[in-house]
Amino acid sequence: MIDPLAVVRGGGRAVGHGWAHFFGDGVQPASPTPHLVVSERPHATLRRYLANTESVGDPILLVPPLAVSIDCFDLRPAQSLAAYLLETGRPVYVIDYGTITFADRAMGFEDWIDGILPTALREVSGEHDGRPVDVVTWSLGGTLTLLCAASHDDLPLRSIAMIGTPIDYSKVEYLAPIRSVGTATGGRLLTSVSRAAGGLPSWAVRYSFKATALQREITKPWFIARNLHDAETMGRMEAVDRFIDAMPGYPGRQYLQMYQRLVLRNELLAGTVHLGDRAIALADVTQDVLVVAGKTDVIAPVACVMAACDVLTGTRSLRAETAPGSHLGVLTGPEARDTTWIHVSDFLESVAF
Repeated sequence: MIDPLAVVRGGGRAVGHGWAHFFGDGVQPASPTPHLVVSERPHATLRRYLANTESVGDPILLVPPLAVSIDCFDLRPAQSLAAYLLETGRPVYVIDYGTITFADRAMGFEDWIDGILPTALREVSGEHDGRPVDVVTWSLGGTLTLLCAASHDDLPLRSIAMIGTPIDYSKVEYLAPIRSVGTATGGRLLTSVSRAAGGLPSWAVRYSFKATALQREITKPWFIARNLHDAETMGRMEAVDRFIDAMPGYPGRQYLQMYQRLVLRNELLAGTVHLGDRAIALADVTQDVLVVAGKTDVIAPVACVMAACDVLTGTRSLRAETAPGSHLGVLTGPEARDTTWIHVSDFLESVAF
């Protein structure tokens, strides 16, 4: 039997949520985990998340990929890997690259793997009397960390937990047309466009990300209409939208390196990435490594991610897991707390002893 009062209350909530969503700050406005700035450098602001109790133990550094904000680790209170890791009692840091503009078009992988990441790792370790640092990273952040670890054997880097990090780009179906055109043209078409634009601008990054979840974008009006009464569902949707809307761009040189070396030549799968005269071998990664793949990830499918097990032959230990979720969902979706995050916390606990 339908309860008229429940219907009225539900309708009232829907009206209020609709007003907040379309005309206000959202049904659940942004509420980031408190943090402080430890140091500031160009595209390398080091932040420490603040815990309610004293943090102890070895520090954790969150390494985001390029072309996203640090919000990927702190989407909303119920979907914050940063807050979850704070609950383990460990000190937690994040490196913030800030906004990428046309002026940064000369930046390449080398800027991250030789400068930004080594400096951050040493600084975090120094904040804790030289203790080893465990990195937790997502997507291309894992690529940056692997190349950094393979290039520098003197870093205070103990372990790398990679979530949704692509290795075998031939397994990414939506990239197949780009690979075909690149092979046929020698990569010249996209290379020329990217150079003219100084990279991949933020609007292109946003639309590219949305294109991988086209059904979500097409059905969004109906999704909102059906769920206006549900604050939790609306809050999750709004958090994802805020995250996508804040995506910065890729610097030109780095984007070309990624396109030519990773997408066209699939050098990560081959085990060696060439940057200029350098040949960086993934077999030189000696740290403990965790690999987590999202079961419904189309940006980095399971087979693409799990290829890490074939190329990371020099690690102290290597653990591979799958978890529910899309590319973002496996990191911070509603099921991540009971799957991906458990894998990460178990791994971090195992390597600490």
